[in-house]
Amino acid sequence: MSAPEGSAAHIRFAVPEDAAALDRLDRDTWSYLHAVQPLPPEPSPFFNERFGPRDHLVAELDGRAVGYVRLGLPTPLESTAHVRQILGLTVAEAARRRGVGQALVRGAIELARRQGARRITLRVLGHNTPARKLYEAEGFVVEGVLPEEIQLDGAYVDDVLMGQPL
Repeated sequence: MSAPEGSAAHIRFAVPEDAAALDRLDRDTWSYLHAVQPLPPEPSPFFNERFGPRDHLVAELDGRAVGYVRLGLPTPLESTAHVRQILGLTVAEAARRRGVGQALVRGAIELARRQGARRITLRVLGHNTPARKLYEAEGFVVEGVLPEEIQLDGAYVDDVLMGQPL
């Protein structure tokens, strides 16, 4: 996978040995800005029967995992098999504003194309302005908004649906 110009991030598929580092990354970056569930108790297996290593791209800086993107099918239906969905994106605080998120999103788009997808979609919390700006910069457009769809920490938050053709 290639990183955007100016980014030092190396993008690669996850391997089983990444599980502990990616779980730690999730714990270190957890926030209601982007999470729709409470932080699970430790330990928490990162990979499972639904999402394995090949469903994740990992960003490395200086040989250390600093982010990942999870790409999968939006539903188990055959009728949506032509669509891929970004189901999670995390970047370590220290690696932000260094092109890591951009490299991961571009990697997910490239992977979706290689898998033969015709569309790529995602869902993002309405109040997550940094993520929304990143996705918009990479060609995603708002395709729908579910007002106050999610309740987080006592507040109602919009669920924003974004996508783009491939």
